[in-house]
Amino acid sequence: MTIILKSSFVLLSGLAIALSCGSSKSFEAKEISQKPIVENSNAEKPVSPIKTGADNFDKYLPLLKGKKVGIVTNQTGILSDKTHLVDFLLEKKISIQKIYAPEHGFRGTADAGELIKDGKDTQTGLPIISLYGDNKKPKPEQLKGIDILVFDLQDVGARFYTYISSLHYVMEACAENNIPLVVLDRPNPNGAVVDGPILEKENTSFIGMHPIPVLHGMTIGEYGKMINGEKWLKNGIQCELTVIPCLNYTKEMPYSLPVKPSPNLPNDQSINLYASLCFFEGTNVSLGRGTEKQFQIYGSPFLPKNGFSFTPKPNFGAKDPLHNGKLCYGEDLTTISKVSGLQLKWLLKAYNSTSDKSKFFIPFFTKLAGTKKLQEQIEAGITEAEIKKSWQGGMEDFKKIRKNYQIY
Repeated sequence: MTIILKSSFVLLSGLAIALSCGSSKSFEAKEISQKPIVENSNAEKPVSPIKTGADNFDKYLPLLKGKKVGIVTNQTGILSDKTHLVDFLLEKKISIQKIYAPEHGFRGTADAGELIKDGKDTQTGLPIISLYGDNKKPKPEQLKGIDILVFDLQDVGARFYTYISSLHYVMEACAENNIPLVVLDRPNPNGAVVDGPILEKENTSFIGMHPIPVLHGMTIGEYGKMINGEKWLKNGIQCELTVIPCLNYTKEMPYSLPVKPSPNLPNDQSINLYASLCFFEGTNVSLGRGTEKQFQIYGSPFLPKNGFSFTPKPNFGAKDPLHNGKLCYGEDLTTISKVSGLQLKWLLKAYNSTSDKSKFFIPFFTKLAGTKKLQEQIEAGITEAEIKKSWQGGMEDFKKIRKNYQIY
């Protein structure tokens, strides 16, 4: 998947996001009503195509007219014709002041966790503020002169995908500086799937900030409403939030992303397997960084030689991949059928067959899982079915809370 950016964005530097919102006021998230979903009651009448919040521009352009606007976005912030949101708004004479970019940067080219520096677009002169690293939450001086902030990022529905953490900080900064926030909603490619253990407070980090399962089954707009409604921002403050919904969309609909959301999620298969294979980031097993099959294969030098192997090498999005230059043995999942929910079978298989169990897990695994219990269960030989059964109570409680914020 590739994105065609207009000339005004070709030279934009990569950066990172994470703002937030707060004041003593209590805000209800305003949700711009969506048009009725067109039902295919007649075989000759095709269902109307899904429109993202960015394409629902009649609802948000009036909010931006005459305002000094800041935008939190990256390469995923495009309309259906592949025009980037920033180019579109400039064409509409919207007064954009600054761009704020998340992990992987404005153009989405940086490695996971890589330091991103502030920059400037040489074509438009717009400054780009990095919201990653030590500056996950924009400072008051970085928001100076902004009347309203727009947030447009494509999430993938997993707790440890950091765009929802960036949303938290964006909301908090907006709330603290009395700046309204408009979230342009986008479909969740993993639909309504809810699965995985609930994050425990003591394991809070940028890859998991809230007590939710690994797969949360919400769009990023719904998630913003939940952050506000559950008062998860610092000191319980709330953001003046408006969500611009998708049109002609339900979570049962398949959705293929028009552009990869980050360097190591290159296609639909990787996005589908992301939540399941990301647990390998907390082990000595490679999940394909340094290959062209990221999050579609796994392996290590410590797993049995079984016919499939690969050698990670520095590439786009992975300058120093795990097991760089070493032959790894494992499994190729590029052609398997789409999975529904969180799958532990590959993690369990790798753990049970590794030649050195004592070095399999690293501390980062607990941050990913959100709980120490999962590692303990795996080491104790608990089956996948039994482990997943232990999640049920927490997931059911979460689903009851989620109902309050659903749009679709």
